Amino acid sequence: MAPIAMVFGVLELTGSPKDTAYVMAASTIATILILLIGGALADRYSRKMIILFSEVFAMVNQAVIAVLFLKGIATVEWLAFLMLFNGIAMGFNAPATTGLIVQVVDREQLQSLNALLGIAKNGAHVAGAALGGILVALIGVGWTFTIDAISFGVSAILFATLKLKPQIKGIRYSMIRELASGWHVFRSHKWIWVIVIQFAFVVSAYQAIIAVVGPAIAFEYYQGSQSWGWIMAGFGAGLFVGGFIGMKINPKYPLRLATICVFSASFNPLSLSVPLPVLLTILLAFLNGILWEIFGIIWVSTLQKRIAPDMLSRVSAYDYIGSIGLAPIGIILSGIFFESLGFRVVTLVSAAIIVFATLCALMVKDVWYMERD
Repeated sequence: MAPIAMVFGVLELTGSPKDTAYVMAASTIATILILLIGGALADRYSRKMIILFSEVFAMVNQAVIAVLFLKGIATVEWLAFLMLFNGIAMGFNAPATTGLIVQVVDREQLQSLNALLGIAKNGAHVAGAALGGILVALIGVGWTFTIDAISFGVSAILFATLKLKPQIKGIRYSMIRELASGWHVFRSHKWIWVIVIQFAFVVSAYQAIIAVVGPAIAFEYYQGSQSWGWIMAGFGAGLFVGGFIGMKINPKYPLRLATICVFSASFNPLSLSVPLPVLLTILLAFLNGILWEIFGIIWVSTLQKRIAPDMLSRVSAYDYIGSIGLAPIGIILSGIFFESLGFRVVTLVSAAIIVFATLCALMVKDVWYMERD
């Protein structure tokens, strides 16, 4: 619910896609800055405790945002500042979560578990996106954030009950040395850094659409938050279905299939460039969701199988930071160019970037020819 609530909260405050871009980029910037520290700490200390900390931290932060909207004192500056703290929570949570999965099941079950987690997460994505759009229209942004804050508290309580295998930890060195060892593993696998470079451009273009351009188009050409909520719910439903497919598939060339699936990220900007009728846009978002989730399951499972458990959080931190490294630039530029050049230029350029980056990744032998274990 939160991204939809924040986007339309800022649009209601100022009506400016550029202001929206600044607020939404703040979270990603903070995540980038904290990810490496989060990855190193997750390999060194309890991943479970780090995730619990991030859940409680996010709960408090969302509650503060809710109060600002409910009291009518929210400003772009305060919202951008608080979104920095959201990004910090994500920076601790993401690498710890990737590493935690190997403490839950045996190696042979990793792909099935990643798919199952995706199904659960994406079921919530469907409900949250649709509900977020409806709640913003019915009860307002402040109460929507209040519900979101409560959900983080419930998540923390549930997570505290989780029983895990012992965490495998390597020999403890200085933080700098541990980050350097993670970088060495990251760069020694060509297939990793090629996909990460690809995603630096794909995520930059895609987040520009999801965070700024899409909601702004829905605000102007569709029915506002409700329409965008249903479009995101269509994407979430596709992720949900993709989770079931990802649980069953076992391709001979996993990264080849996964990378081909990324072409679907161009569906959203292309549909919005017209813009197509909302029902057709929802359908294309649904197809994108299916293929996007298949990529995600194959990618995370490949990392978990081929990277040593005591290095996994650090390597995944480099993965995350590389993949989202250009996203703030894409988000901010999209807001600026939306106002100066119009939505059609921004959407078509975004689609072209996604297609070109994915074609380049497929040309690399380590991506095209890597066989399953």
